Amino acid sequence: MKFAFFLGCTIPARLKQYESSSRAVLGKLGIELVDIKEFNCCGYPLRNTDFKGAVLSAARNLALAEKENLNILVLCKCGFGMLKHADHLIKQDPSLRKDINTTLKKEGLTCDGGGEIKHLLSVLYHDVGVDTIKEKITRTYKELKIATHYGCHALRPSEVVQFDDPVNPTLFDNLVEATGAQSIDWQARLDCCGAPLLGANDDLSMDLTEKKLTSAQQSGADFLCVGCPYCHIQFDTVQRMISSERGGNHALPSILYPQLLGLSLGIDSETLGLGMNRIDITSVDKFLST
Repeated sequence: MKFAFFLGCTIPARLKQYESSSRAVLGKLGIELVDIKEFNCCGYPLRNTDFKGAVLSAARNLALAEKENLNILVLCKCGFGMLKHADHLIKQDPSLRKDINTTLKKEGLTCDGGGEIKHLLSVLYHDVGVDTIKEKITRTYKELKIATHYGCHALRPSEVVQFDDPVNPTLFDNLVEATGAQSIDWQARLDCCGAPLLGANDDLSMDLTEKKLTSAQQSGADFLCVGCPYCHIQFDTVQRMISSERGGNHALPSILYPQLLGLSLGIDSETLGLGMNRIDITSVDKFLST
């Protein structure tokens, strides 16, 4: 299996451990990643100020992957949602498709919606498969309780992203439980993490984050588990801000799914970037069977 690897902007700049852990895990599972150097921003930051510009930015990435006859594997939920949305619009709106392709033609590119856009978790679940992952695992977790955070852009609008059931998703929970960990039920699991409001309304952003942290803790979680850079930064960096500015100590670490899975696949902690998380997650090792 081979995919064009779309990193987006945030991961190389702020969350390199998400890239390194994903590359290591996917390599272990036989997934070949192709880096397309010409990839640009997914367009997400523009969508509320220049929607056509956002679609064009996304479409250029789709066209570059189409040119190589590759489907796209995305790590970021925001990038995933934006690329899926642009792909949907281009397929549904002939006028928009013609307009976008007129611009892309200047670079010798065309976007006809011929490829697929998949998130990391989708590839692991549908393309690799839970049974194959279990076969590759060398160490399983014991008595580890995980609160999975799905993220908004993976679930909505469901008719566009087609990631999982938007009301009762199970894909992420099944991937977590493939490692031997327990994916717990918690009241706020589908609520927004607060990241879209950071920088515009910090108090409300932290309120949403704090609500999720409290819900997960009250449900007995040892860790939050995420598959999105923005969500991880909110639960990792912003959680520290909450403790500093508001007092209290939630102390609920956020672990990226490829970090969680990588340890059970026998990948070393340095490659997985465990030490790069702001809130210490090295204690997860104590839950691994020897």
